[in-house]
Amino acid sequence: MGNRVRRSTLFGIPLQQTWSFGNTGNFAPTYYLHTDAPLYYYSFTDAYIAQQYLSLGPADRARLDPMITGFNPADMYGVDHIRRVLETFPGVFSGIGEFSIHKEFVSGEIAGETASLTNPALDRILDFAGEAGLVVIIHCDIDVPFARNATLPIYFTQMVDLLLRHPRTTIIWAHTGLGRVIQPIAIQASGSGTPGTSERALNHLDLISQILADPRMRHVYFDISWDEVVKYATATPEIEGRVAAMFDRFPDRFLFGTDNVAPADQTADLRVFNRWESIFGRIRPETKAAITMGNYDRLFDEGRRRVRAWEREHVPGGN
Repeated sequence: MGNRVRRSTLFGIPLQQTWSFGNTGNFAPTYYLHTDAPLYYYSFTDAYIAQQYLSLGPADRARLDPMITGFNPADMYGVDHIRRVLETFPGVFSGIGEFSIHKEFVSGEIAGETASLTNPALDRILDFAGEAGLVVIIHCDIDVPFARNATLPIYFTQMVDLLLRHPRTTIIWAHTGLGRVIQPIAIQASGSGTPGTSERALNHLDLISQILADPRMRHVYFDISWDEVVKYATATPEIEGRVAAMFDRFPDRFLFGTDNVAPADQTADLRVFNRWESIFGRIRPETKAAITMGNYDRLFDEGRRRVRAWEREHVPGGN
């Protein structure tokens, strides 16, 4: 992190790919897209993250916010895993996630029941997160891969319904719902934007703005991490201008992140940040300060405070 990154979340990848000898022989997969073998939830990742965090000195711990990820969001027992992690490692974790519901190339590879935005197991998890004060980072594609243009993204309505069901929970929608092939395509609004006319159809930024402008969803935020997101945001000068305008309109609702997986050095870690400079140069200085640090501090300082308070009440010896 050096002296350029003041603070960060810290979490492990919750999915492990089965080492299937019949599939790849002696090749051992180390990433969830390496082979055709199924994925499974690797719960030990939370204990490992806690162990590594606790090995640091106080100054370094203060810069990190460990997150719980080793639970199955399609399992009604998932919430019990989260509670047990807090009970086992009090004083460590600030939130849950990034965990995935619908994720391109990944969801269909996970053994067992497919996660869903309508599964009550997920509602149980988000209810508990609200009770304990855990900040939630959820990855859910807004649409299916290779979706047709001029249609409302498949998962948008289900996601909005989920957000509305959990007003007491701080929820960050990772990557604004985009992915490698989940692109910010234009959609045709119902009853407007008649094909063949000049009336503008809704697009991805409009959908995000709808959520941010809805007073019922003041608890919802968006992270702009991942190089795929900055690729879309800087595709043309016109798009850059629209993204910048949205940031200035809702300066307290976006969080910057890199989404880097084990970067080799600081140069690699800052690569995504540097690609945002063309947009950061268009927005107000106070907006940039909020997106790059202020919003994070506000949400995670409050998350730490609330989780520690929950631990003091529910965990013997809680800090």
